[in-house]
This record gives sequence, C-alpha cells and structure tokens, in this order.
Amino acid sequence: MHIVIMGCGRVGSALARALEKQGHSVAVVDQDPTAFRRLGSGFNGRRVTGVGFDQDTLREAGIEEAGAFAAVSSGDNSNIIAARVARENFGVEHVAARIYDPRRAEVYQRLGIPTVATVRWTADQMLRRLLPAGAEPLWQDPSGTVQLAEVAFHPSWVGHPLADLEQAAGARIAFVTRLGEGVLPTAQMVVQEGDLVQVMLRRADLAAVEAAFSKGPESNGSAANGSKEAN
Repeated sequence: MHIVIMGCGRVGSALARALEKQGHSVAVVDQDPTAFRRLGSGFNGRRVTGVGFDQDTLREAGIEEAGAFAAVSSGDNSNIIAARVARENFGVEHVAARIYDPRRAEVYQRLGIPTVATVRWTADQMLRRLLPAGAEPLWQDPSGTVQLAEVAFHPSWVGHPLADLEQAAGARIAFVTRLGEGVLPTAQMVVQEGDLVQVMLRRADLAAVEAAFSKGPESNGSAANGSKEAN
C-alpha cells in the first residue's frame, strides 16, 4: 500500500520508518525541507516539500494511489483540512488526524476523521488508525497467548448492543474509545459511529473475531438481530 504522511516531526518520521519497514511505500510532506533529516539516510520513500493540504502537493506525494493518509503536523486546523481533502477530494479510505486540542475531538469525529489528542498520541496509535491489522497488540500476556487488540467492525453494527458483538465473535470487549475517551462497556451500551473497539482475546482467535466483526449482524445469525429488535 502507498501511504502519505503530512508532517515530518517526531511522530511523522517514526510513523514513516515503521510503515516502510512493514513493506509499504511512503511519501512524507513537510513545509520545512530540513525536517526530512529526521527520516535518516535509510529512508527510501518520497520527500515532498510543500503544504500538506495543497492538492498539487498531495498529487506529487502520490495521494491518487494512496490507501491511507496521516496528518501529523503541529497545527490542528492544517491537519483536519488535509485529512478532509484526502478523504473527500481523493477518496482515500484510511485517514487519521493528530490534534492538540481534545475539545475538538467530537467535532472531527463527526466529520468521519479518526482523531486522538496529542497527549496520548504515539506513532503506534496512528498505525492502528491507518492499518488496523498492522500494528502490535495493545497488550499481551508474557506467553503471547492472550492479547488486547483493536478490531474494526462493519458499519451495520452501529445501533446494536455491544453484547451482540461479543456473542457473535465469542470474545470479550474490554473497553471502547469514544470521542477520544476510554469507556467501559455496560449492559445497555450500543455501538456508535466512530467507536474504536478493544477486544480481549486469545491470539489464535484474532482472525475469527475480525471476521465476525467485519460481517455485520445479519451475517452472524439471528441472535444479534433479535437482540436489537427486543430493544
């Protein structure tokens, strides 16, 4: 996959190196050409000097072939504008933006742009937004048998109880990240658009859980449908 990153600071450079190490092609955009020094001599991706939300600059970075875009510059407004341009003008599927003001998280989430406040931001968290299956587990026991993983769900799960997700996948939901904050699940809690679901599971079951989440309730039998109708 080709991935474009706007911003070559600490997070952007670390993200670029991590993605390239995983075998992806990467282009990094920054207004300051000296910022590319953070990438190191071993980085083989593109270095594009320019404004990250300028469409010509993005085209030079290969946005038209990109499967993911990360906006991690030092400006909230620049990041969200660039993220929206990538998604709305170029149709990039996986888009994420770094923000400094957590009070803006709800607004950005409603625009369909996954965000996390910078006080909790790491390059690995960005990897989870761009490549949900490409990052290390959030946590795992010393043997590696049990792990905490963020699992993407089909949009048709929105409005269904979290308990239906658990039943369909045979796994335990540990917590949900909603509008940038961690929330412990309750019996009444339903899936909302923009939720990030963290699941505690056996490593051997990860593929099966991902498959159950991605199919949606209709493909997981009548139990999930019945639970929603009962509510």
